[in-house]
Amino acid sequence: MPDEIAFVTKPALAAQMIAAALAAGIDAPWVTGDEVYGQDPRLRALPEARQAGYVLVIAGTARVRREGVDWQAAQIAAHVPDDHWHRYSAGGGAKGPRWYAWAWTRIDTHRPGHRWPLIRRNPVTGELAFYRCYAPTPMPLAALVRIAGIRWTVEASFQAAIGQVGLDHYQVRGWDGRHRHITLAMLALAFLAALAASQPDGVTMPEIRRLLAALALTRHHRIEEILHWSHWRRRHQATARRCHYQRRSQP
Repeated sequence: MPDEIAFVTKPALAAQMIAAALAAGIDAPWVTGDEVYGQDPRLRALPEARQAGYVLVIAGTARVRREGVDWQAAQIAAHVPDDHWHRYSAGGGAKGPRWYAWAWTRIDTHRPGHRWPLIRRNPVTGELAFYRCYAPTPMPLAALVRIAGIRWTVEASFQAAIGQVGLDHYQVRGWDGRHRHITLAMLALAFLAALAASQPDGVTMPEIRRLLAALALTRHHRIEEILHWSHWRRRHQATARRCHYQRRSQP
């Protein structure tokens, strides 16, 4: 590592990236992240100062102030009446819509802006997850749920980078070599994503990668055979996905 590189925590790195993005004029009205970032008050203060909202994961033991009393997030969840839970989807997942029960309440009403603890409950297992939320203006519950669910797309991008373009396949010891590998992997992922987005029939990134590999590396199959096999595989995958989504959508 270069001598000028010093240790910085994840929340501090995130704060630098957020500040740089906002200073560059990027329109980012929301910030979201996992518990590592939700527990850092300095990181939470940055979007508040820039009039941007956030939905950040917190631990069940994290304390929030409601009506002048300090509560743990898990304690608030234990006092939520049954009719105060609302069923919303956190967005589409690999196995269909991700349905959860959600509850919220106002906190820190003496401070400017609007703040809530957001509670997510798995309808099958009962497992709870907790978020700390802020917005400069009033927001409906559905808006906070949508932002909480968007974080999954970031995780999916990392999984795609690892599975499709080998983001984690570097074996280098140098600082420059590591950055070159990561840059090329991200460029390859962006190339696949742009191709997938331009396809009218919804061809996925994995399928495009298979087609490119087959067309570039295979010599004993004709192009028509490769495309026929791709069409057959996508048709059967779509049928299986549709049946699976229909089953999961049942109450």
